[in-house]
Amino acid sequence: MSVHTAKRRLAPSDIKALKGERPIVSLTAYTTPVAKLMDPHVDFMLVGDSLGMVLYGLDSTVGVTIEMMIAHGQAVMRGSSNACVVVDLPFGAYQQSKEQAFATAARVLKETGCSAIKLEGGAEMAETVDFLTQRGIPVLGHVGLMPQLINTTGGYRSLGRNDKEVEKIRKDAAAIDDAGAFAIVIEGTVEPLAREITGKVKAPTIGIGASPACDGQVLVVDDVLGIFTDFKPRFVKHFANLAPVMSEAFATYAEEVKARSFPAPEHTFQLKKV
Repeated sequence: MSVHTAKRRLAPSDIKALKGERPIVSLTAYTTPVAKLMDPHVDFMLVGDSLGMVLYGLDSTVGVTIEMMIAHGQAVMRGSSNACVVVDLPFGAYQQSKEQAFATAARVLKETGCSAIKLEGGAEMAETVDFLTQRGIPVLGHVGLMPQLINTTGGYRSLGRNDKEVEKIRKDAAAIDDAGAFAIVIEGTVEPLAREITGKVKAPTIGIGASPACDGQVLVVDDVLGIFTDFKPRFVKHFANLAPVMSEAFATYAEEVKARSFPAPEHTFQLKKV
């Protein structure tokens, strides 16, 4: 029986229980209208700090604020009733200490009503993950390529191509798994390594630029819809190509306004004849 038959919203424990049962479906979501359309089809929605790039035009996720994450988390919660909603903790809001991480995560859960938070980091964040999970805050881990560390890692590139990277990602995944994360995102990691990690950890793995063998997959919704056109990573598939459709609609609107063919009489309010 599908977990979607349950009337309640899916919980992190439901996501964890899907490991070995069927692939887990996830997408990022940032707005109420998109969340409403997505809700029947996904197991969990990630309110990702990727919103900084796809919605706000930032060069990276580093400039995203906690206020931005909370506002969009609230919007996604208003548009969903089935999917588990997970909200990213932005850069600088949790790395200083496990106490800082708890205060930030508790604020996010209280102000959005979401079910869990996501944070980036491997072995160095394991103590924090354990601290949060022991205090009632479910954590989605994130290893491999970590966009919040882009200033120190030398850009967006696939990892796991040398022994040092392989060993680090292995240790990171094991540490976050042992710390109690209910699932772990593996990003930008060579396929054989992502496959290996998936077979070793207890938590389900969620791949993005990783492996079809991962327990689930996640993509940025603007990539799926073909709206974000600045660049297209290798791991992205456009399941629709809405950018030209939207551009055409804007152009047609502009033409009709200039030609005074819009608004037409049927788009205006007329006085009733007595």
